[in-house]
Amino acid sequence: MPTDPTDRPVEESFEPADGPEPLAPVSPETGIEPPSDPFQQDPEAEALRVAERNRSKKADATRAFWKALPVLIVVALVVAVLIKTFLVQAFFIPSASMRDTLLEGDRVMVNKLAYRFGEPGHGDVIVFDSPLGQPSDGENILGAVVRNIGESLGLSTPDTALIKRVIALGGDTIEIRENTVYINGSPLDEPYLSRTVQMSEFGPLEIPADHIFVMGDNRNQSEDSRRFGPVPESSIIGRAFIRVWPPSRWGGL
Repeated sequence: MPTDPTDRPVEESFEPADGPEPLAPVSPETGIEPPSDPFQQDPEAEALRVAERNRSKKADATRAFWKALPVLIVVALVVAVLIKTFLVQAFFIPSASMRDTLLEGDRVMVNKLAYRFGEPGHGDVIVFDSPLGQPSDGENILGAVVRNIGESLGLSTPDTALIKRVIALGGDTIEIRENTVYINGSPLDEPYLSRTVQMSEFGPLEIPADHIFVMGDNRNQSEDSRRFGPVPESSIIGRAFIRVWPPSRWGGL
């Protein structure tokens, strides 16, 4: 017996309680639904994560810098002391003995290698150990460190160091008469002197070998070889070659 089509059970459709599932967007150009990207990230969240990583890196770099700073300072000071000891040293001018070439408070750079490869010359401005004083005894380690740092930076000058101009060399005969310096009988041209300079009579004096005769440019107020005599070349610290402070007085010597 044929079955009545109307007797077949009707298929029931069920929808979720929350309503139909939303449709994925369809590309307007192709009409095809683009595949979903399970790895796609929220741009704002990614930007926040990048910013946080950058802040973390900066913080790490700052901490590393502050940890390394004491070591950098020590290394810089050691290098400064080594340079001061063997190569170049800054010197502070404490008195008026070299006016007007050098004024109180000027700072000059001194080449310590100048006379290892050459000899002093007439007119050189030099720094040397004073024959009038010796280093004080009993200096403790901290005092020595502070002194060396100050001298390395040109903030102070050794108490036993003097800066003068070379006037005569070993074998020369120097004489001062009528307010003029004579070397081996010839008047010395000294354009660096002020017109107000007054010099007492001196000499004649022959300079021993390996010695120099030095005077300050301010002859009225300079304690120099006219008092303490010729200076051994071995006591020369170096040649002053440039004035570096103040900037308005920058220039060679």
